Amino acid sequence: MATAAFTIIPRHVLGGKGFMAPSDKLNVACVGIGGKGVEDSEAMQNENVVALCDVDEIRGSETRMKYPNARYYKDFRIMLEKEKSIDAITVSTPDHTHAIIAYTAINLGKHVYVQKPLTHTVYEARTLAKAAKEHNIVSQMGNQGHASDGARLINEWISGGAIGDVHEVHCWTNRPIWPQGIKKPEEVPSLPNYLDWNLWIGPAPYRDYHPAYHPFSWRGWWDFGTGALGDMGAHILDQPFWALDLDFPDTIQASSSEFNDQTYPVSSIVTWTFPKKGKRAPVKIIWYDGGLLPPRPVDLEPGRKLGVCIYYGSKGKLMHDSYGESPRLIPETAMQKFTPPKKTIPRSPGIYEEWIQAIKNGTKSTTDFEYSAKLTETMLLGNIAIKLKDKNTILEYDGKDGKFTNMDEANELLTKKYPQGWEM
Repeated sequence: MATAAFTIIPRHVLGGKGFMAPSDKLNVACVGIGGKGVEDSEAMQNENVVALCDVDEIRGSETRMKYPNARYYKDFRIMLEKEKSIDAITVSTPDHTHAIIAYTAINLGKHVYVQKPLTHTVYEARTLAKAAKEHNIVSQMGNQGHASDGARLINEWISGGAIGDVHEVHCWTNRPIWPQGIKKPEEVPSLPNYLDWNLWIGPAPYRDYHPAYHPFSWRGWWDFGTGALGDMGAHILDQPFWALDLDFPDTIQASSSEFNDQTYPVSSIVTWTFPKKGKRAPVKIIWYDGGLLPPRPVDLEPGRKLGVCIYYGSKGKLMHDSYGESPRLIPETAMQKFTPPKKTIPRSPGIYEEWIQAIKNGTKSTTDFEYSAKLTETMLLGNIAIKLKDKNTILEYDGKDGKFTNMDEANELLTKKYPQGWEM
């Protein structure tokens, strides 16, 4: 007698109340739709982009033309209040506003994608990670190199023992490519009528508008950006942070060119040490920016380009470019003899699609806030060390408590004062 066969279909495939089928489209809102926000919002084109938000009408005009049916707002708070159908938002604004936008959305149960660096302060990074966990939302930081095949190869090679126990990593960038080491402008130009300056300032101390801040160059100002380290660290430090399974550093020190209380220095060197973890040995990471370069490995052949990350292990050396691209062993003869280990880490469909699929499937993304908040915190601790470099002190840090143990002045820089109405 024949029996009828049946198949159990996972609930998320069918969709329905409390679930989303992969074929369903998300209702997405994009906050910050100029600059990097053009790319971030464009990546949402296969979903329902229902709302757009930007304080600058001109900077956001290209994206508004692409999504003519999406409602436009200048204030993200009004948008979130009115647009009840929003499932998820992207945040592509200046660094100092990342946290308050994401935090507000998370508390409403929205999934969030936030451009790197995740936040402007350590307090904000920890607050977002905690909120994302409590509200069980799918989060992602926009450091696209984390989705690359190269980043996975680096992980697999290091865990497979390609260069033995890694004890030191040197990383560098050609940033800043915007002004740093400059003073606050004295002149007060007229405010463009297409820009809501009060909303642009948001949680930062108020100052008059000047094109030295908006657009783009806000990256170099302490009140708005995170300097060269915050801008590129998420792309370059990400690979050793992931491959070596790092958490929080226990010491941080820095040196730099001269700077002031307004802008980051033109160049800096930051050193973090990370304690032993499991079978992994203690690790030192050294960062260089502003034209400073690490020592060139003696066995890196003449004429070969220096990678932006160089790993020193007990059995060899490894280098790669930004975003984890082009990993190679040093010297090239070692690479020619190398048999890569089996690929064990699932490959990513891309930083945006990974986040979208995770929302629909009820899974996690690989650079969610649990991970990216720690990476961001490490970078921001480096900026604190830069700011206090004249103290000539190696800062000691307790990652569990999120406090410096040898300097109260450093602890004051873990957060900032928020204007009324912008508190977190």
